[in-house]
Amino acid sequence: MESMPYRDEIAIQPRTWPAVEPFVSSDWRSGLPVLADGRVVLRELRHSDADALHALLSTEEVARFISPPPTTVEGFERFITWTLEQRIAGAYVCFAITLKGFDTAIGIIQIRARDLDFGTAEWGFAIGSAFWGTGVFTASAALVLDFAFETLETHRLEARASLQNGRGQGALSKLGAVKEGVLRKSLRRGDEVLDQALYAILDDEWRARRERPETPQHLSVH
Repeated sequence: MESMPYRDEIAIQPRTWPAVEPFVSSDWRSGLPVLADGRVVLRELRHSDADALHALLSTEEVARFISPPPTTVEGFERFITWTLEQRIAGAYVCFAITLKGFDTAIGIIQIRARDLDFGTAEWGFAIGSAFWGTGVFTASAALVLDFAFETLETHRLEARASLQNGRGQGALSKLGAVKEGVLRKSLRRGDEVLDQALYAILDDEWRARRERPETPQHLSVH
């Protein structure tokens, strides 16, 4: 979620949106599909997720290395409206992370296009600290990587992680992302300006990794 484009202070005001139901379509701009691996379920964000996301993602432990999250429930509602509009525009997607049988959003994974389409894209993620180290992120990330490379037809997926964020860098490395360099003074956090590591994973690398038995596999799309 580092250096992602949303800024609450310039966000549009909330609109009334219809309830988002599990969606089946080859056109993700019309609505995101529900992705599942048996334990983790990823779906479109809903305005009803604002309370849970505010509670889980606004803690200092989670927010210290990501783009500043909204500070209020209303701010998260504006963020969710923004994600829906950006998805319709074809520039960005954001999945809520949930668990099978537990529909409360416990985190998000987002992807934005860095060129005219998603040929080169950047992804970011944030998950409540209670779910760190449980395997939920790894399973969620595998589903989103499949979606990026198969549905969005991304060729190169980038991520940025603060050099101080050892957990985030470790997670990217485990997924097969390659550290390509350091972006000096590229993330502002309050009065600090932090260096970030630039990671990337290519579509052919991910496909080769998926063929290995020990690699998390994409099991289902609903």
